[in-house]
Amino acid sequence: MTDAFIYDAVRTPRGKGRKDGALHEVTSARLSAGVLNALKDRNGLDGHAVEDVIWGNVTQVGEQGGCLARTAVLASELDERIPGVAINRFCASGMEAVNMAANQVRGATGQRGGVGYIAGGVEMMGRVPMGSDGAAIAVDPSIAMNTYFVPQGISADIIATEYGFSRDDADALAVESQNRAAAAWADNRFAKSILEVKDQNGLTILDRDEYMRPGTDMQALGSLNPSFKDMGETMPGFDKIALMKYPHLERINHIHHAGNSSGIVDGAAGVLIGDAEFGKANGLKPRARIRATAKIGTDPTIMLTGPVPVTEKILADHGMNIGDIDLFEVNEAFASVVLRFMQAFDIDHGKLNVNGGAIAMGHPLGATGAIIIGTLLDELERSDKEVGLATLCIASGMGAATIIERV
Repeated sequence: MTDAFIYDAVRTPRGKGRKDGALHEVTSARLSAGVLNALKDRNGLDGHAVEDVIWGNVTQVGEQGGCLARTAVLASELDERIPGVAINRFCASGMEAVNMAANQVRGATGQRGGVGYIAGGVEMMGRVPMGSDGAAIAVDPSIAMNTYFVPQGISADIIATEYGFSRDDADALAVESQNRAAAAWADNRFAKSILEVKDQNGLTILDRDEYMRPGTDMQALGSLNPSFKDMGETMPGFDKIALMKYPHLERINHIHHAGNSSGIVDGAAGVLIGDAEFGKANGLKPRARIRATAKIGTDPTIMLTGPVPVTEKILADHGMNIGDIDLFEVNEAFASVVLRFMQAFDIDHGKLNVNGGAIAMGHPLGATGAIIIGTLLDELERSDKEVGLATLCIASGMGAATIIERV
């Protein structure tokens, strides 16, 4: 089977996902087009060099509807002959775009000049609010009741309760995420991949992740009220639904709040993927090989445990074990997700999210999967490591993972 290589990866800084955020006046199509243009220009590509643009975005309504991938191509400097496809696997959409591109490259044979794709995603959460597209699993009573639907924050608290994580455990992870992100920016560890966002006059709008809170400590986080306690214990009483599914828990321990959960932000990211012939035809040197991809379905109520079974699956399917992985990127959707992953595999935190994560820098839903793959690649190169695994939990109970190795 043909190898799929990563030739480049870029991302925008993440802006606060609200009206006073730096990227609030930038449309999803424009931000996406900027990423496409950057990959084209940085790698000296002809406008028609890639086969397709596969683009993740979760809330596919309004400006993010109507096949945003194709709109972004037409708004960019790529040739109009390049098609685009928009995909939605919730929080793993950007990763699924990369994995789909890699698997299509693997399946291509004999194409003159090789085959290449741009894959990634975008989410402008300050412009297109999360959940504004509706979701049958949440709003259709016949489905919600049968699946014991609860919001993700309740799911995160169920994980904490089930696996014994305290509020202090979650807050300590959050403080470390903030410290690591601040240190990474101070050391210019993201410089290779960051794409400054500029206005129509060429003036910089954002050149740095805006959501970070350097100096966050345990005392500051300790003053925050749990975000999901009221919806769990009072109206509409999601704790009762959870306890119908998991009666052995007796009660749900609500430990998550805004400081130990992922931030609502705007952002985009893209990855240039191709076979060896694509690299030769375009004078490019591969940075990494996409060694394996995987996805899995999981319990839809606890919902966010997917990184554990999908990691077990990807390792087993490819004859690997956890010790073969040098570095991990696990999306910090909520602190308990990462704590559970480390607990399940007995992983040293020093090998995981070493430059901080979504608690510190934010989680632009459709882009995050591509962001963490690029972050993982940069860190493998910086720290002279070989193999990395990136994984995300996914709404409604799924997991996705990608293993890359340096070339």
